[in-house]
Amino acid sequence: MNQVIETILNHRSIRSFEDKLLSKEQIETIVKSAQAASTSSYIQAYSIIGITDQEMKKKLAEVVGNQPYVEKNGHFFVFCADLYRHAVIGKMEEKDVEPSIESTEKFMVALIDAALAAQNAALAAESMGLGICYIGGIRNNLEEVVKLLKTPDRVIPLFGLAVGYPAKITGQKPRLPLEHIYHENTYEANEEKYTKELEEYNEVIKKYYLERTAGKRSETWTEQMGKMLERKSRMYMKEFVADKKLNLR
Repeated sequence: MNQVIETILNHRSIRSFEDKLLSKEQIETIVKSAQAASTSSYIQAYSIIGITDQEMKKKLAEVVGNQPYVEKNGHFFVFCADLYRHAVIGKMEEKDVEPSIESTEKFMVALIDAALAAQNAALAAESMGLGICYIGGIRNNLEEVVKLLKTPDRVIPLFGLAVGYPAKITGQKPRLPLEHIYHENTYEANEEKYTKELEEYNEVIKKYYLERTAGKRSETWTEQMGKMLERKSRMYMKEFVADKKLNLR
């Protein structure tokens, strides 16, 4: 155990921030930490947009589902899969890069690069005593988000990251047991074993919700996931991504 691991294991989402902006130095440190993440073949297929305009933050908060912590935080970052600069590189170097840029593989690279960079940013922020919350609601209405951020073709805003000084510290949600996540050598697709482990985890989550809500909520994890996955959400994504000239081949 060391300070880095303690920071990682102490993570919880923060949705209530003090009315205090991050300094320029803090923002730069967070972005530089993001850039230090591993990147496939040095491609660096992501961009980060920092939202400093309060009116824009307010509009984004409305677009993503009226989430107040998108508007009220120390700083709001939007992480984007970005292959636009690589299209520019193709012109600079007079190379036919379009088939590669439009491939599923490069789209996956851009998604992974952005996720790795974001997690570095989150850990950097938490190591400074700040709180963070990922905002997947960015993808609720990407047409509006793209208009607000003026992102070009081959760029997809993926998620936001609200960062700030925590006004309220919430409890940690228990994760799945290590044995359920970690497989040795091969994937153990034993449905009976999976079901048993999930039933045991359900009891842990049920107890967590009962304690957190003073008995008002007793939902299990599989109940929660079943309800969520039964609802169709963001089903426009395939067409949207293709319209942005990504994931075409």
